[in-house]
Amino acid sequence: MAKMRLLMTSSRRIVVTGANGFIGKNLCVRLRELGYSDVRRVTRETSDIELASYLESADFVFHLAGTNRPPTEAEFEQSNTGFTRKLSAQLGSASHRPVVVYASSVHATRDTPYGRSKRAAEEILLGHAQQFDTQVHILRLPNVFGKWSRPEYNSVVATFCHRLTRDLPISINDGPLTLIYIDDVLDLFERVLDGSLSRSSAYPEISPTYHTTVAEVAETLRGFREGRRNLMAPRSGAGLVRALYATFVSFLPPESFFYDLPRHSDARGDFVEFLKTTDFGQVSYLTARPGVTRGEHYHHTKTERFLVVRGTARFGFRNIDTGEVVEVTTRGEDVRVVETIPGWAHNITNVGDGDLFVLLWASENFDRSRPDTIRAEV
Repeated sequence: MAKMRLLMTSSRRIVVTGANGFIGKNLCVRLRELGYSDVRRVTRETSDIELASYLESADFVFHLAGTNRPPTEAEFEQSNTGFTRKLSAQLGSASHRPVVVYASSVHATRDTPYGRSKRAAEEILLGHAQQFDTQVHILRLPNVFGKWSRPEYNSVVATFCHRLTRDLPISINDGPLTLIYIDDVLDLFERVLDGSLSRSSAYPEISPTYHTTVAEVAETLRGFREGRRNLMAPRSGAGLVRALYATFVSFLPPESFFYDLPRHSDARGDFVEFLKTTDFGQVSYLTARPGVTRGEHYHHTKTERFLVVRGTARFGFRNIDTGEVVEVTTRGEDVRVVETIPGWAHNITNVGDGDLFVLLWASENFDRSRPDTIRAEV
């Protein structure tokens, strides 16, 4: 089945207009990942003759070219409507009738120069579809954000990410904001390619979208920046925050691909906090020299999980009520988690010949005002 799919994708010709733009770059990468080898990239440097040759045997056309912030209003008509008119004329002259996908905008319903130019482009493509009985999908996209977007051009998210990752000020004109993530746009494009996007309407449903405000996005992005300083990790596993975080870090300049952590060292070894969370504790690591014992305390509520990565450790436990004592010895190669229990004093001793290296997860961030850490020897 995989071989048949590869043969099918390799034999299809796909034309991408605006291939050097934000959405175009991401789409071309996705097409390569899907195994499409005949992808013709249309840019501002592509001649009319080249465009006509690309369209002659195209199976799909993703029309992404256009402008939304030109220096003059006249360029709206030229870049959005005029180029679409030329594209439609060349499609009409071609012997093949490809499926056309047009990246329009929610602004197409508004009476602005940009909105009118996008709506006129839509009408041109709808007329082409009716005349030649072809499929046209018009995607009225809200603000698209993601990696490789242009600050001061594609979206406020791109502008904020660019400026915050460089410690520049941002200006917030608050108001409602509807967003769609670039990977979700590419998923819509992929559904066109595999035939699963509904053909009942030229205007398919656009989802998932995120409804937020400019101020909320700014606050979230500021939190990402501060998290590199206070070690707070965002809840970035799903939804809008996941997509915003991926976009934020994609704007980091190479010199900011790393940051240093504070190291607490003494005669016993090192202790380094790696990251903290709002509701899932924190991750750290510790080292201990041969013969060194660390810990010697208990907790009432806090729990910890230790993973010995290198060396050999003996964990000691004593029930502070009954006096019962338990010992657990584990080595790095055991891949074993040792968990501390409320009400049991515990310690960890390096019983190996070399330095001990241990990962540590604590169920809550350390709070100096209420540390829940009571000194007690095992």
